Amino acid sequence: MAVTLEATKAELIKELEARGFITKGDHQMNDAFMEAIAAAMKTVINRDAKANVTSGSSAGQWSIL
Repeated sequence: MAVTLEATKAELIKELEARGFITKGDHQMNDAFMEAIAAAMKTVINRDAKANVTSGSSAGQWSIL
C-alpha cells in the first residue's frame, strides 16, 4: 500500500468538508495544515509498518519497507 502526500491531503480535506469545515477562500490555511498532517501520517505509517509472520522459518515481525 503506497501512501502519497497528495492523496492523503485530498482525503483529509474531503473529510473536513463533509463535517462542515470551510476549506476554500482568501484566508484559508488548510492546504499547508493538511500537508503537514499527511506528511506526519506517512512518516509514522512507513516507520511503524510491520508484517506479522506467525509460523514457518520466517516467523516474527518484519518491516514492510
